[in-house]
Amino acid sequence: MRILVTGGAGFIGSNFVHLLLDETDYDITTLDALTYAGSTDNLEGTLDNDRHEFVEGDIRDRDLVSELMADADVVVNFAAESHVDRSIDGAEPFVTTNVQGTQVLLDAALDADIDRFIQISTDEVYGEIEEGAFSEDDPLDARNPYSATKAGADLLARSYYTTHGLPVVITRSSNNFGPRQHSEKLIPKFLTNASEGKSLPVYGDGTNVREWIYVEDNCRALLTVLEEGKVGEVYNVGSGLEKQNIEVTKAIIEAVGASEDLIEFVEDRAGHDQRYALDTTKLEALGWEPQWSFEEGLDATVEYYLE
Repeated sequence: MRILVTGGAGFIGSNFVHLLLDETDYDITTLDALTYAGSTDNLEGTLDNDRHEFVEGDIRDRDLVSELMADADVVVNFAAESHVDRSIDGAEPFVTTNVQGTQVLLDAALDADIDRFIQISTDEVYGEIEEGAFSEDDPLDARNPYSATKAGADLLARSYYTTHGLPVVITRSSNNFGPRQHSEKLIPKFLTNASEGKSLPVYGDGTNVREWIYVEDNCRALLTVLEEGKVGEVYNVGSGLEKQNIEVTKAIIEAVGASEDLIEFVEDRAGHDQRYALDTTKLEALGWEPQWSFEEGLDATVEYYLE
C-alpha cells in the first residue's frame, strides 16, 4: 500500500512518517510546501529510505496533486496553516490552504478512486466547553479563524463522503506536543525561553485548560484509524490529560531548572477559548489507548529540544 502524506515535513506529519517507516511495510510519498513550519530536518533518517519519496510542493497545485494521487491508495492530510495567533493577524492563507487546499485534494482523490482519505483536524472546531467532554456528534462552534477553516475543511470532506461516496475519515485531536514541533508553539517556545533565561509570556491569568497528548500517541491513533476506522466517521483523539497553561509553564520551568520569576502574564488572546476536552470512547473501541503520561512526554520533549 502507498500512502500519500501531505504536510509530512511538519510536526505531526513527520512523526507519522517516522512511525510508518519504523513499524509498517507501507510505501510513503510525503508532499510538503516547506513553509516556515515544515522542514526536511524533521524527516532526517527517512529521505534515503527506499520506501519513502519526498516531494516539495503545495496541496493547492492541482496538477501536482493529481499526479501524486494517481499512485496513492490512502491519503493522510496534515497540510494546514495551524497557528491561532497568525490566523488572527491574517486569515487569508488559512482559508486558501486549509479549505481550498483540502478541496483540491478531495477532487483529486475522487478522480483517483483512492481507498481512504484521512482528514486531520483539531478539537478546536468544537469551540470551548466548561464541563464534560466533546463527543464526535457535538455541533461545531469554531471561535477563531484557524479553527473556522479547519471546521470548514471537515464539513467539506464529509460532504464528499455523503455526496460522492469518497471514503473519508476525520480525526480531531487535542493539543499535541513532542519532538519536531515548531518553536512558536507553547511547549517548545517556553522550553527554549526558560533554558535561555528569557521571559515566558502567559496569556491572561493562565487558567485556560488544554488536553495534552504526546505526538507518538496521536500518530498511533491515526494508524489505528487508517487500518480499523469506519469510513464516514469522525474520531476524537485525546489523552484525558488536562492542564492549565500555568501548570504547563511551571512544569517546564521545573524541568529545565529555571525560575518562576520568568513568568510574565500578558494581555489575553482575542477570543481565547477557556477549555477543551474530548471523549475518545469511539476511538478506544478500535483498540487504541494512550501510552504516554504528560510527565513522560515532557521529559522526552525536554531532552529532544535541549539536545
